[in-house]
Amino acid sequence: MPSNFNVVLGTQWGDEGKGKLVDLLADKADIVCRCQGGNNAGHTVVVGDSEYDFHLLPSGIINKNCTAVVGNGVVISLPQLFDEITRNEAKGLKDLKKQLIISDRAHMVFDFHQSVDGLQELEKGKKSLGTTRKGIGPTYSTKVSRTGIRMADLLGDFSNFEEKFKVLAVTYQKQFSDLNIDVDEELKRYRRYAEEIRGSVADTVTFLHQSIKTGKSILVEGANATMLDIDFGTYPYVTSSNCTVGGVCTGLGVSPKIINDIYGVVKAYCTRVGDGPFPTEQKNEIGTLLQERGKEIGVTTKRKRRCGWLDIVLLKYSNMINGYTHLAVTKLDILDDFDEIKIGVEYEIEGKTLTSPPANANDLERVTVKYKTLPGWKQNISSCRNFSDLPLEAQRYILVIEELCGVPVKWIGVGPDRSSIIERS
Repeated sequence: MPSNFNVVLGTQWGDEGKGKLVDLLADKADIVCRCQGGNNAGHTVVVGDSEYDFHLLPSGIINKNCTAVVGNGVVISLPQLFDEITRNEAKGLKDLKKQLIISDRAHMVFDFHQSVDGLQELEKGKKSLGTTRKGIGPTYSTKVSRTGIRMADLLGDFSNFEEKFKVLAVTYQKQFSDLNIDVDEELKRYRRYAEEIRGSVADTVTFLHQSIKTGKSILVEGANATMLDIDFGTYPYVTSSNCTVGGVCTGLGVSPKIINDIYGVVKAYCTRVGDGPFPTEQKNEIGTLLQERGKEIGVTTKRKRRCGWLDIVLLKYSNMINGYTHLAVTKLDILDDFDEIKIGVEYEIEGKTLTSPPANANDLERVTVKYKTLPGWKQNISSCRNFSDLPLEAQRYILVIEELCGVPVKWIGVGPDRSSIIERS
């Protein structure tokens, strides 16, 4: 029986509202998966008067009938996972661990990874990357250097885990003389954590393949986004994992042949947290208005997001890499107050027109953006539930995005609540 295996990915620099689309689609899914990243990601889902925020848990876990899978490509901080479970259960979600399966091949984020993350940023000074300081980069570094520690190590012979932990701690202490690690106390904690998480850890590769064979509906929710991908993003101002479609295959252990639809989530304008090039950024009253109306504060970092106009150059590049079958345009209502709205359609540098972003971050900083200007609609669209309900100017904005990208827009977000969405046939 064929499976229904669909993927939701961020098309920009993250914070596009992926959680809302996942929440919508997870209602009909049997399994929801995370395939990469760690608790540097943040997905917010608003259900009535309740607002849930997820960092390690797949946001589709709100659906009680879903099994939530955290794949081998995810790096996991157990203390923060436990805290996230506790916080969301306090908001009304129940027995989340019963829905959760964590890959035994997933690498672990320790407190000293987070400390090292901060120390590395301090060393860079003015050239810091603006990381979330959640220890994600250092953990992926130990994974690649083959000194990392996986969930399977924690749940196997504890003496082996203890030895690996001590070696890793000493390695970091040699690099950073100011790094204090109470190894004995940490080992006591992880002995407790092992028993607390044991029932939720399994071979997720086999689980997913068995589920695929029996025709289960599977939804993958990407964390971060294409322009933060370690290979294709605005390097070095990127995250430390592949948050493009290839990361789905390596982060879950599945074949690309089984993927059906790939949904790209696009914010109706652009935002970015932290440092790095941002060609359409508006360092003026427009950027301020977008930030204030959009309540653009990072879920994970609590930093204000930088804001600017929609960038079609980046969006087309993102589509080349991922091959979106449909787009979801979110937060269209944030543009309600503008007399005119701009879309970045080309870059120019030293008299040369660019239709895709340069690989060099310094060059991307220097591009001049050519814009297409469209009229605004100057009215509240938050109550619209059909495409035809939208003002003609708002409809045109969506149609122009489709035309420029060559990908149909299936969903349009017009407000924060889970019901504030237009679905086109």
